[in-house]
Amino acid sequence: MKLINIGFGNLVSSDKLVAVVAPDAAPVKRIVQEAKANGLLIDATCGRKCKSVLISESNHVVLSAVSCETIQNRTGESEEKDEG
Repeated sequence: MKLINIGFGNLVSSDKLVAVVAPDAAPVKRIVQEAKANGLLIDATCGRKCKSVLISESNHVVLSAVSCETIQNRTGESEEKDEG
C-alpha cells in the first residue's frame, strides 16, 4: 500500500485513487456537492483553498489544498522509494 501526502499530515492510499482533478470545472463541483449530500466528502484542506479533488474507488471524494501537479510528483516519489 502506497500512501501519498495530500497536505497538513493527511495521507491517502494511491492504490484506491481513481482520479485527481482540479476543482474548477462544473462537473467536478457537481461531484463534490453530491458527495457532500451523501456523506462521502472528506475535507482535508484545513481551511485553505481547495486546489485538487481526489476521487476514490469507493466514491469518497477528498478535497486537498495541494495542487494536482504536487500530488502527481509525490506519487512518483513514493513509487521511486518502493523500487529503490
